[in-house]
Amino acid sequence: MKGNAKVIAKLNGLLAEELTAISQYMVHAEMCENWGYKKLHEVSEKRAITEMKHAEKLIARILFLEGRPTVSTLNKFAIGADVPAQHKGDLGFELGAVKSYNTGIKLAADLGDNGTRDMLTDILKDEEDHVDVLEMELDQIKQIGIQNYLTEQMG
Repeated sequence: MKGNAKVIAKLNGLLAEELTAISQYMVHAEMCENWGYKKLHEVSEKRAITEMKHAEKLIARILFLEGRPTVSTLNKFAIGADVPAQHKGDLGFELGAVKSYNTGIKLAADLGDNGTRDMLTDILKDEEDHVDVLEMELDQIKQIGIQNYLTEQMG
């Protein structure tokens, strides 16, 4: 099915965001594992896998719309040197993703592409959940202090 060029371009932009997020989250996961923060490693790795599934859906939709997925474009990374910086960088990514997905949902709806709109709406729910978890983690750091927080992450 021939898709709208604007929708395909937006999907490729979202794909670049997802591919960047996957890389960033995997680096953060491995850093946390190296530091002995097993729980944080698992959470970051799980988030990266969720983003991989999003990328897969985006690629499939682009192909369905007879577009060409662009997998060679990445956005700027926000690799944190410590756990709070990682959470802040990841939160920035997720807030940007929420905004981008909302823009994509509106574009798809305006152009009558309800299949793309529905798919983006499903992905948006995951991105909002990621925002919620990262905000909770940063709140815990503020409330109990970084040392207590990190002690809990050793698992």
